[in-house]
Amino acid sequence: MAHTRTLRRRRHGRILGGVCIGLADYFGVSASFVRLLFILSCALPGPQTVLYILLWQLVPLED
Repeated sequence: MAHTRTLRRRRHGRILGGVCIGLADYFGVSASFVRLLFILSCALPGPQTVLYILLWQLVPLED
């Protein structure tokens, strides 16, 4: 039986909105790695901050 992954923001262990740690759980990588990627991506032009805010609003909290 296949396990389905669901993207959820965590209530514990989060720093701001829980988006990075939720993405880390979903992809099976370190939360520090995802946070570092996000911070480094902010040096590049693009909608990173807007995407983070959208994910913060759209991704549900874990149960």
